[in-house]
Amino acid sequence: MTTLSSINLSIPPHLLPSTTNTCSSSSATSCSPPRSSSFVLHSPLSFGHRRLPISKKSKLRFCGVITKEAVSGSNDMTITQVREDDESEIDAPLLDPESLSKPRRIALFVEPSPFAYVSGYKNRFQNFIRYLREMGDEVIVVTTHEGVPEEFYGARVIGSRSFPCPYYQKVPLSLALSPRIISEIARFKPDIIHASSPGVMVFGALAIAKMLSVPIVMSYHTHVPVYIPRYTFSWLVKPMWSIIRFLHRAADLTLVPSAAIGKDLIAAGATAANQLRLWNKGVDSESFNPRFRSQEMRIRLSNGEPEKPLVIHVGRIGVEKSLELLKSVMDKLPEARIAFIGDGPYKEDLEKLFTGMPAVFTGTLQGDELSQAYASGDVFVMPSESETLGLVVLEAMSSGLPVVAARAGGIPDIIPEDQVSELSELQLTAKPY
Repeated sequence: MTTLSSINLSIPPHLLPSTTNTCSSSSATSCSPPRSSSFVLHSPLSFGHRRLPISKKSKLRFCGVITKEAVSGSNDMTITQVREDDESEIDAPLLDPESLSKPRRIALFVEPSPFAYVSGYKNRFQNFIRYLREMGDEVIVVTTHEGVPEEFYGARVIGSRSFPCPYYQKVPLSLALSPRIISEIARFKPDIIHASSPGVMVFGALAIAKMLSVPIVMSYHTHVPVYIPRYTFSWLVKPMWSIIRFLHRAADLTLVPSAAIGKDLIAAGATAANQLRLWNKGVDSESFNPRFRSQEMRIRLSNGEPEKPLVIHVGRIGVEKSLELLKSVMDKLPEARIAFIGDGPYKEDLEKLFTGMPAVFTGTLQGDELSQAYASGDVFVMPSESETLGLVVLEAMSSGLPVVAARAGGIPDIIPEDQVSELSELQLTAKPY
């Protein structure tokens, strides 16, 4: 079990602006940012005893995806091999090599819905579906039933009746193993099944894959063992790891968003290094760009004091994000202002905690408003120790912000500490399994 006992999180003075106002005119709706307009992620990942470069220029095609050079500022979906040594390969190809150049039929089982659940996870799967369709692959999507379209970029979407997660009511779950869904997938005749994990729906996807003798890929997105102590009983961590081991040992391939999470899964015995791959995610640098810096948005986020240093956080507001730790940080920065962009089950409690402090809660922002919120801040903070990737960190960097984040989960894999950001040590006790 991973237990957060304390965190030494502070915002170094050199990351805060030294000028009183970064815009020359208070009436301007936008202004030039003081930082570089581009950011290239070039720090290497390490995995086991082998240093794995973030960029790979090979043309391995897998599940409708071509690996391309993966840098921040690219919205390409990439799958990169993660292994301990050069000889470590998958025992056998998931698909006939001759079929790799042909359009394929891919069944995606995604829980919660990438169409109704607001998170970086939503963006990842929507882009993934779009990219598969652009590659010419046939796609069918099974997800929780609320708020789903009939089709998305030509991919048919099937809604499966859901129920709320007992300890996280806003997250719908579904087994997706009804006769209707089994029949639909059987008629679709998938070449491969891809399921998000962990969850409930992945069990249904695994069962259908076995019924149809179809290979299954599982992508790991939520580090539930870290969430459990925040929402329920800590003794449930070990049973959760048993569930994760059962699922991923049955998978033909496991995809992880960061090398750190891959290490955790291997250490826990959930998968082997030769059955694990790193699934990188790029950022749309057109949408997340310093050019969106807006004086009007800065006034909104700073509660009418745009000349003050502005700290921002973007993301789901949940207990597992450790956002309460930011109160002590802000106590030490009386001149600074903080804005929380996002929604979640912990929002009301966090608002009460910050009562009387210069904090703004905007709720969920999307589109240009979200782009402006990122670019109009001075520093981005991420105290969460449960991030499997930390997509919002990449979006903040792409928007031109320095980042202060916890040295935990997948975040150290994406922050070039010696370049633009600061990592703070989390003091952890015990092991994550």
